[in-house]
Amino acid sequence: MIDDLTSIDAWRDALAEFFATGLFIFIGAGAVVASGIASGGDLDTGRLVAIALAHGLAIALLVYATGHLSGGHLNPAVTLAAVVARKIGPVKGAMYVVSQLAGAILAALLLLYVMPDAVEGNLGAHGLGTGVSVGMGFTMELVLTFLLVFVVFSAAMDKRGPGVLGPLAVGLAVLVIHLVAVPLTGAGVNPARSLGPAIASGFWTDHWIYWLAPLAGGVLAAGVYQTLFAADDA
Repeated sequence: MIDDLTSIDAWRDALAEFFATGLFIFIGAGAVVASGIASGGDLDTGRLVAIALAHGLAIALLVYATGHLSGGHLNPAVTLAAVVARKIGPVKGAMYVVSQLAGAILAALLLLYVMPDAVEGNLGAHGLGTGVSVGMGFTMELVLTFLLVFVVFSAAMDKRGPGVLGPLAVGLAVLVIHLVAVPLTGAGVNPARSLGPAIASGFWTDHWIYWLAPLAGGVLAAGVYQTLFAADDA
Protein backbone atom coordinates (compact mmCIF):
# COMPACT_ATOMS: atom_id res chain seq x y z
CA MET A 1 0.00 0.00 0.00
CA ILE A 2 2.83 2.42 0.77
CA ASP A 3 3.99 1.78 -2.79
CA ASP A 4 1.15 4.03 -3.94
CA LEU A 5 3.26 7.02 -2.92
CA THR A 6 5.79 6.16 -5.60
CA SER A 7 3.34 4.88 -8.19
CA ILE A 8 2.79 7.04 -11.28
CA ASP A 9 -0.62 5.43 -11.76
CA ALA A 10 -1.70 6.30 -8.22
CA TRP A 11 -0.64 9.92 -8.64
CA ARG A 12 -2.42 10.04 -12.00
CA ASP A 13 -5.58 8.77 -10.36
CA ALA A 14 -5.27 11.32 -7.56
CA LEU A 15 -4.80 14.06 -10.15
CA ALA A 16 -8.01 12.93 -11.83
CA GLU A 17 -9.78 13.33 -8.48
CA PHE A 18 -8.27 16.81 -8.10
CA PHE A 19 -9.55 18.06 -11.45
CA ALA A 20 -12.92 16.31 -11.34
CA THR A 21 -13.75 17.41 -7.80
CA GLY A 22 -12.71 20.96 -8.59
CA LEU A 23 -14.89 21.04 -11.68
CA PHE A 24 -17.81 19.66 -9.69
CA ILE A 25 -17.48 22.39 -7.07
CA PHE A 26 -17.10 25.07 -9.73
CA ILE A 27 -20.29 23.94 -11.51
CA GLY A 28 -22.30 23.11 -8.39
CA ALA A 29 -21.49 26.19 -6.34
CA GLY A 30 -21.54 28.27 -9.52
CA ALA A 31 -25.09 27.09 -10.19
CA VAL A 32 -26.14 28.25 -6.72
CA VAL A 33 -24.82 31.75 -7.43
CA ALA A 34 -26.02 31.89 -11.04
CA SER A 35 -29.52 30.69 -10.16
CA GLY A 36 -29.62 33.31 -7.42
CA ILE A 37 -28.93 35.97 -10.02
CA ALA A 38 -31.71 34.63 -12.24
CA SER A 39 -34.26 34.35 -9.42
CA GLY A 40 -33.43 37.49 -7.51
CA GLY A 41 -32.02 35.47 -4.63
CA ASP A 42 -35.18 33.61 -3.61
CA LEU A 43 -35.12 29.82 -3.35
CA ASP A 44 -38.20 29.11 -5.42
CA THR A 45 -39.04 25.81 -7.07
CA GLY A 46 -37.32 26.73 -10.32
CA ARG A 47 -34.09 27.62 -8.59
CA LEU A 48 -34.21 24.42 -6.53
CA VAL A 49 -34.57 22.33 -9.68
CA ALA A 50 -31.76 24.22 -11.40
CA ILE A 51 -29.38 23.64 -8.48
CA ALA A 52 -30.30 19.96 -8.29
CA LEU A 53 -29.87 19.44 -12.03
CA ALA A 54 -26.50 21.19 -12.06
CA HIS A 55 -25.11 19.04 -9.26
CA GLY A 56 -26.59 15.78 -10.54
CA LEU A 57 -25.58 16.25 -14.16
CA ALA A 58 -22.10 17.45 -13.20
CA ILE A 59 -21.50 14.37 -11.06
CA ALA A 60 -22.77 12.03 -13.78
CA LEU A 61 -20.54 13.62 -16.43
CA LEU A 62 -17.45 13.71 -14.23
CA VAL A 63 -17.87 10.14 -12.99
CA TYR A 64 -18.16 9.06 -16.62
CA ALA A 65 -15.00 11.04 -17.34
CA THR A 66 -12.91 9.66 -14.47
CA GLY A 67 -14.47 6.30 -13.59
CA HIS A 68 -11.89 4.40 -15.65
CA LEU A 69 -9.08 6.35 -13.97
CA SER A 70 -9.74 6.86 -10.28
CA GLY A 71 -13.16 5.30 -9.94
CA GLY A 72 -14.76 8.75 -9.94
CA HIS A 73 -15.14 9.25 -6.18
CA LEU A 74 -15.14 13.09 -6.12
CA ASN A 75 -16.12 12.94 -2.45
CA PRO A 76 -14.14 12.15 0.72
CA ALA A 77 -17.16 10.28 2.12
CA VAL A 78 -17.12 7.93 -0.88
CA THR A 79 -13.37 7.48 -0.61
CA LEU A 80 -13.49 6.71 3.12
CA ALA A 81 -16.26 4.20 2.48
CA ALA A 82 -14.13 2.57 -0.23
CA VAL A 83 -11.17 2.35 2.15
CA VAL A 84 -13.34 0.81 4.89
CA ALA A 85 -14.65 -1.73 2.37
CA ARG A 86 -11.06 -2.44 1.24
CA LYS A 87 -11.77 -1.45 -2.33
CA ILE A 88 -8.73 0.84 -2.23
CA GLY A 89 -5.82 1.05 0.21
CA PRO A 90 -5.61 3.69 2.95
CA VAL A 91 -2.59 5.42 1.41
CA LYS A 92 -4.27 5.81 -1.94
CA GLY A 93 -7.44 6.85 -0.14
CA ALA A 94 -5.53 9.60 1.66
CA MET A 95 -4.08 10.73 -1.66
CA TYR A 96 -7.58 10.93 -3.09
CA VAL A 97 -8.96 12.93 -0.16
CA VAL A 98 -6.11 15.46 -0.21
CA SER A 99 -6.58 15.86 -3.96
CA GLN A 100 -10.34 16.28 -3.62
CA LEU A 101 -10.00 18.95 -0.94
CA ALA A 102 -7.29 20.80 -2.85
CA GLY A 103 -9.38 20.76 -6.01
CA ALA A 104 -12.43 22.00 -4.11
CA ILE A 105 -10.55 24.88 -2.50
CA LEU A 106 -8.92 25.98 -5.75
CA ALA A 107 -12.24 25.80 -7.62
CA ALA A 108 -14.05 27.84 -4.96
CA LEU A 109 -11.34 30.51 -5.00
CA LEU A 110 -11.54 30.61 -8.80
CA LEU A 111 -15.31 30.96 -8.57
CA LEU A 112 -14.87 33.79 -6.08
CA TYR A 113 -12.64 35.53 -8.60
CA VAL A 114 -15.01 35.24 -11.56
CA MET A 115 -18.22 36.17 -9.73
CA PRO A 116 -19.14 39.86 -9.29
CA ASP A 117 -18.89 41.00 -5.67
CA ALA A 118 -22.55 42.00 -5.63
CA VAL A 119 -23.83 38.47 -6.31
CA GLU A 120 -21.24 36.07 -4.91
CA GLY A 121 -22.90 35.75 -1.46
CA ASN A 122 -21.47 32.77 0.40
CA LEU A 123 -20.68 30.95 -2.87
CA GLY A 124 -23.07 28.14 -2.12
CA ALA A 125 -21.51 27.31 1.25
CA HIS A 126 -23.72 24.95 3.21
CA GLY A 127 -25.75 25.94 6.24
CA LEU A 128 -28.90 24.84 8.05
CA GLY A 129 -32.23 26.20 6.85
CA THR A 130 -34.70 28.16 8.93
CA GLY A 131 -36.10 26.04 11.74
CA VAL A 132 -33.67 23.17 11.11
CA SER A 133 -31.95 22.11 14.32
CA VAL A 134 -28.45 20.69 14.53
CA GLY A 135 -29.88 17.23 15.21
CA MET A 136 -32.25 17.45 12.26
CA GLY A 137 -29.52 18.65 9.94
CA PHE A 138 -27.06 16.00 11.09
CA THR A 139 -29.61 13.23 10.57
CA MET A 140 -30.57 14.52 7.13
CA GLU A 141 -26.94 14.66 6.00
CA LEU A 142 -26.20 11.20 7.40
CA VAL A 143 -29.22 9.54 5.79
CA LEU A 144 -28.71 11.17 2.39
CA THR A 145 -25.00 10.35 2.33
CA PHE A 146 -25.95 6.77 3.19
CA LEU A 147 -28.20 6.84 0.11
CA LEU A 148 -25.46 8.25 -2.11
CA VAL A 149 -22.76 5.81 -1.02
CA PHE A 150 -25.15 2.87 -1.18
CA VAL A 151 -25.92 3.78 -4.80
CA VAL A 152 -22.21 4.22 -5.56
CA PHE A 153 -21.41 0.77 -4.17
CA SER A 154 -24.34 -0.90 -5.89
CA ALA A 155 -24.33 0.84 -9.27
CA ALA A 156 -20.69 1.81 -9.78
CA MET A 157 -18.44 -0.42 -7.64
CA ASP A 158 -20.25 -3.76 -7.69
CA LYS A 159 -19.35 -5.71 -10.85
CA ARG A 160 -22.95 -6.98 -10.94
CA GLY A 161 -24.20 -3.41 -11.29
CA PRO A 162 -25.54 -1.69 -14.41
CA GLY A 163 -22.11 -1.11 -15.95
CA VAL A 164 -22.01 1.94 -18.18
CA LEU A 165 -25.18 3.26 -16.55
CA GLY A 166 -23.52 3.38 -13.13
CA PRO A 167 -22.42 7.04 -13.34
CA LEU A 168 -25.93 8.03 -14.42
CA ALA A 169 -27.37 6.33 -11.34
CA VAL A 170 -24.90 8.20 -9.13
CA GLY A 171 -25.81 11.49 -10.81
CA LEU A 172 -29.52 10.82 -10.31
CA ALA A 173 -28.88 10.08 -6.64
CA VAL A 174 -27.14 13.44 -6.25
CA LEU A 175 -29.99 15.14 -8.10
CA VAL A 176 -32.76 13.75 -5.87
CA ILE A 177 -30.68 14.43 -2.75
CA HIS A 178 -30.51 18.10 -3.71
CA LEU A 179 -34.24 18.26 -4.43
CA VAL A 180 -34.88 17.12 -0.86
CA ALA A 181 -32.09 18.74 1.13
CA VAL A 182 -31.21 22.11 -0.42
CA PRO A 183 -33.87 24.02 1.58
CA LEU A 184 -32.96 22.14 4.77
CA THR A 185 -29.19 21.72 4.89
CA GLY A 186 -28.01 22.92 1.50
CA ALA A 187 -27.43 19.27 0.55
CA GLY A 188 -23.84 18.76 1.66
CA VAL A 189 -23.21 14.99 1.55
CA ASN A 190 -19.67 15.79 0.39
CA PRO A 191 -17.09 17.40 2.69
CA ALA A 192 -15.10 18.70 -0.28
CA ARG A 193 -18.18 20.46 -1.70
CA SER A 194 -18.74 22.02 1.73
CA LEU A 195 -15.13 22.98 2.46
CA GLY A 196 -14.24 24.85 -0.74
CA PRO A 197 -17.00 27.48 -0.59
CA ALA A 198 -16.62 27.78 3.20
CA ILE A 199 -12.97 28.74 2.81
CA ALA A 200 -13.63 31.11 -0.09
CA SER A 201 -16.56 32.88 1.59
CA GLY A 202 -15.61 32.57 5.26
CA PHE A 203 -18.97 30.98 6.11
CA TRP A 204 -18.38 28.32 8.79
CA THR A 205 -21.66 28.08 10.71
CA ASP A 206 -22.28 24.45 11.80
CA HIS A 207 -19.59 23.38 9.35
CA TRP A 208 -18.66 20.32 11.44
CA ILE A 209 -21.99 18.73 10.49
CA TYR A 210 -20.92 18.63 6.85
CA TRP A 211 -17.91 16.54 7.75
CA LEU A 212 -19.02 14.23 10.52
CA ALA A 213 -22.46 13.30 9.16
CA PRO A 214 -21.36 12.47 5.58
CA LEU A 215 -18.33 10.49 6.74
CA ALA A 216 -20.46 8.54 9.21
CA GLY A 217 -23.18 7.96 6.62
CA GLY A 218 -20.66 6.76 4.07
CA VAL A 219 -19.01 4.31 6.44
CA LEU A 220 -22.41 3.01 7.55
CA ALA A 221 -23.49 2.48 3.94
CA ALA A 222 -20.25 0.65 3.15
CA GLY A 223 -20.73 -1.64 6.14
CA VAL A 224 -24.34 -2.41 5.30
CA TYR A 225 -23.67 -3.04 1.62
CA GLN A 226 -20.59 -5.19 2.14
CA THR A 227 -22.24 -7.20 4.92
CA LEU A 228 -25.64 -7.80 3.37
CA PHE A 229 -25.41 -7.38 -0.39
CA ALA A 230 -21.87 -7.74 -1.74
CA ALA A 231 -20.93 -10.83 -3.68
CA ASP A 232 -18.64 -13.27 -1.94
CA ASP A 233 -15.72 -12.29 -4.19
CA ALA A 234 -16.42 -8.53 -4.08
